[in-house]
Amino acid sequence: MDRHLQQLLERTTDAILVADRQGLIRYWNTGAEQMFGYRTVEAVGQSIDLIIPENLRSRHWEGYFRVMATGQTKYISDLLTSPGVHKDGSRLSLEFSMVLLRNEGGEIEGCASIMRNVTSRWQREKALKERLPACESRLHTSTS
Repeated sequence: MDRHLQQLLERTTDAILVADRQGLIRYWNTGAEQMFGYRTVEAVGQSIDLIIPENLRSRHWEGYFRVMATGQTKYISDLLTSPGVHKDGSRLSLEFSMVLLRNEGGEIEGCASIMRNVTSRWQREKALKERLPACESRLHTSTS
């Protein structure tokens, strides 16, 4: 099973990362390397600010430290959507799930996130939404 889990962690195109209670990256898979542009040696030991857009950091840390203190978050069962940032500065649209990681005594040690880049889908949906009013207008005009 360990061999299969290792293959899962390293061969998935989804980014999988583990951060400790302080928000320092402790695990970074090859999917994360591909998605965010940082090699594992560049990311491990760094703050997860590495992938959080600067304008969202204060809100992120407020929530992160609250979850680390209380162990309560709605994102354990719900999929989270959030922007991220690539090493080259480009923005990414992300969907991800989160798992709280606990020690033998039940205390929170950090969290793991499994992230998927949905930027292309988000861009297509945005383009469709932008075209919708014009289509509705033409439909209304043709039925009048």
